Amino acid sequence: MQTITPHLWFDKEAKEAAELYTSIFKHSKIKNAATLHNTPSGSVDLLTIELMGQEFRLISAGPLFKFTPAVSFLVACDTKNEVDALWNELSKGGSALMELGEYPFSERYGWTQDRYGLSWQVMFMGDRKIEQKITPTLMFVGEQCGKAEDAIKFYGSVFHDAKIDHILRYGKDDKPDKEGTIKHAGVSLEGEHFAVMDSARAHNFTFNEAISFMVHCNTQEEIDYFWSKLSAEPKAEQCGWLKDKFGLSWQIVPTVMDEMLQDKNEKKLARVTEAFLKMKKFDIAKLKEAYGQDRSAA
Repeated sequence: MQTITPHLWFDKEAKEAAELYTSIFKHSKIKNAATLHNTPSGSVDLLTIELMGQEFRLISAGPLFKFTPAVSFLVACDTKNEVDALWNELSKGGSALMELGEYPFSERYGWTQDRYGLSWQVMFMGDRKIEQKITPTLMFVGEQCGKAEDAIKFYGSVFHDAKIDHILRYGKDDKPDKEGTIKHAGVSLEGEHFAVMDSARAHNFTFNEAISFMVHCNTQEEIDYFWSKLSAEPKAEQCGWLKDKFGLSWQIVPTVMDEMLQDKNEKKLARVTEAFLKMKKFDIAKLKEAYGQDRSAA
């Protein structure tokens, strides 16, 4: 299992999006699906999908949050034909942020929002080695602009297996961006590659809960550690969710919850759902108690 997994919040379209994405990307599949009832959003669909060997979580939980380009997903392609094929599918019903074409950094590249508003960058890599097909890209804008380097250092101090792959900085002629801020950086956290960048251009968006990152923990000690290191907004703490000091959303979740939420026993699932909805930081012992109680009646 990936230690860090992107989590995508949809209104009602998680199942539809899961089917679309797994049909577009090669070597992809829907791994599992579940429905939780009696949540604040009513009945909620949860899906786990695998795209080109990487895991994503999807949820349908109402129109509370909208995707923004502050987090996008860069798809590294071996050929220009692969770029074109993905662009044609991902851009249907969406809107281009950077039109498909040739750029100084790639002979074939485009940035689009798909029909659900999720942002994808599709890029021909040329002779560059592809270590990860899909890379989450964090863009620091508005009040967060100029903080990308601070974020790199901060995440590097929080996660145990962290390294900087490269840093490219803006020059003095790259206005409106400030010289020395991050034009593009690659970092690895727990074996997963991320891209990070600043942008001083005018944007009417920033990070929000529509895209969060799940940190999977085996023990309560791990949950306590990541919670204490990452949480910066007490009001945002709910059901394992938190926001860090840059406004990026994370979920600190026990791996044992995967087994619980995939259980087909509706009584067990209802008990676990009722238990975790009352929590801010997850308590593994209490979740196990709710899951296992009254076994004879289960």
